[in-house]
Amino acid sequence: MKNKIDKVVLAYSGGLDTSVILKWLMETYDCQVIAFSADIGQEEELEHIPQKAKETGAATVYVEDLKETFVKDYVFPAFRANALYEGQYLLGTSLARPLIAKRQVEIARAEGADAVSHGATGKGNDQVRFELTYLALEPGIRIIAPWREWSLRSRSDLMAFARARGIPVPTTPAKPYSTDRNLLHISYEGGILEDPWSAPPEDLYTLSVPPEKAPDVPEIVEIAFERGDPVAVNGERLSPASLLSHVNRLAGRHGIGRVDVVENRFVGMKSRGVYETPGGTVLRAAHIAMESITLDREVVHLRDSLIPRYSELVYYGFWFSPEMAMLQKTMDEAQKDVSGVVRMKLYKGNCYVLGRRSEASLYREDFATFEDDTVYSQKDAEGFIRLNALRLRIRKMLGKK
Repeated sequence: MKNKIDKVVLAYSGGLDTSVILKWLMETYDCQVIAFSADIGQEEELEHIPQKAKETGAATVYVEDLKETFVKDYVFPAFRANALYEGQYLLGTSLARPLIAKRQVEIARAEGADAVSHGATGKGNDQVRFELTYLALEPGIRIIAPWREWSLRSRSDLMAFARARGIPVPTTPAKPYSTDRNLLHISYEGGILEDPWSAPPEDLYTLSVPPEKAPDVPEIVEIAFERGDPVAVNGERLSPASLLSHVNRLAGRHGIGRVDVVENRFVGMKSRGVYETPGGTVLRAAHIAMESITLDREVVHLRDSLIPRYSELVYYGFWFSPEMAMLQKTMDEAQKDVSGVVRMKLYKGNCYVLGRRSEASLYREDFATFEDDTVYSQKDAEGFIRLNALRLRIRKMLGKK
């Protein structure tokens, strides 16, 4: 007999997996299930969620629009840090999980629930991201991870379970890969993508056109930043979610933001993933350009040395850890003067920096010029070079002895 659970908050999408989980939780634990669905820009119809969850047996249903919170409090902080896991992945799924898990915990407190549950499998990163967040925010919460407990092992098992209990099952064939989408990106994993030698089929992509079919005329956009955050596009101020959505559309129609990577999962295995992050790709390039004229050299170099560690923490699921809080403060401190405008060219799968300007610019044309100037004595470089060469000279002289 399992320990008694009265209420559990389930991260619920309305798909086959979480519908089966909802019913399985009720049967296995004889408990009430509170279904929670977060709208973070997955572009799915969520109107059917309350009715479907109720029909499946949910006691209460929450459907919440968290797009602005997602971009403002999770995506933009990561953009301020130029986060990039293993040099390629812009962390779209990784950034969404702590938001969903945090809201689950808040609902559990409000509803007096004693457990939370998710639909992540026992092989992937998401189980870690969900559960580290649960435990960081509510140390005594019970966690139920059905994929680590039940005897169901395949899609056909899930469909048989659903049919036996009158749960509607998909009438269209499953895609030969799994996807996860939010306002920052869409990911594709598994199935036909498990062979790292095989190219992804063109009909897989959702957010971007093939670069070779993108417009033959480039598009010029200006992105304004304030303290490291993008705030306007072509002079129009937009909310965080609206801005990211707008740049997604601009970049997607030019075929920007596709990456195909084999990454190292936190649980220890390698995994092949294909990602589309059109807006994020452009905003990161523009942000780096904005920093190039507003950040001190040593600040840039120190901050850049921390990007791999910051990105690991996000990827691994340590968003609500003390080390993450410390790193975020460091990243944000570096951004206080990162304000201005960057001009970008979008063309055939690439984005190029055309110009940057800022009232806080550290760039001085009178110092940098190759023409005659009166502010820099070139002879000063001789002593600078000889001082920096001193240890090299001593080492060589001692070696000769």
